[in-house]
Amino acid sequence: MRFLLLTCLLLSSPSIFADAYLELYQKTGWPQQHAHFSSALQQAQLRYQDTLPEAIYQALLNNSNQRFASDAMQERAQHALRQHLANPSPALAFFDSAIGQKVSAAEVAATHPQQLQRHASGLPIMHADATRRLLIRHLANALPASQAGAEVTLALGSVAADSLSQMLPGLMGSGQANALLDTQRQRLIKQIDADIDNTLLNVYQDLSDAELEELVNFAQSTEGQAYYQAALKTLRASLASGQ
Repeated sequence: MRFLLLTCLLLSSPSIFADAYLELYQKTGWPQQHAHFSSALQQAQLRYQDTLPEAIYQALLNNSNQRFASDAMQERAQHALRQHLANPSPALAFFDSAIGQKVSAAEVAATHPQQLQRHASGLPIMHADATRRLLIRHLANALPASQAGAEVTLALGSVAADSLSQMLPGLMGSGQANALLDTQRQRLIKQIDADIDNTLLNVYQDLSDAELEELVNFAQSTEGQAYYQAALKTLRASLASGQ
């Protein structure tokens, strides 16, 4: 009886999900996405090299390298995923499946540095029939894709502002800075939303209509919504948004 009670206690403990969280983190492509972000960060740093005074540029390098250190980003992300996703098993079951792995691969490929460079001037216009466009519209409503894109853009755009604030303390109060950040975030979300259907058509172009419908069904489900909302909070934590 004691053994049975102990087993029940262990099975009800969050610690049994420890490996599931890590596996979900890996299956959904977070390590690769962080590597792609690091590449984008290096490109952003280089763009400032010839336009900023040396002291501010060095502060930019130091601040951004510290804030976006790969190990620290992944540690924050894994902690946030555990904190904000009560049960990783449903999402892991989806992303461990053949369709889930195809979805993850498509998302990782979309942020590859070569892919971003290829479409630096904008994504091509994708043509699709009414059925596929309806599926994409449902997916756009279910995924926090615009919010995620805005967070990444804000993070990359903040490196110079952070360094300038350090060089000139008191230049802007925290209240002003937060208000400005929120305004920029909403503006970016609106801009990304304007073309989100075409963006998703590009990202998931290799999925068949049937596979796309499976993704939509998962994204719209209670378990899918729990994962994607946790994923957005995980992204913010990994980028140290607001810090």
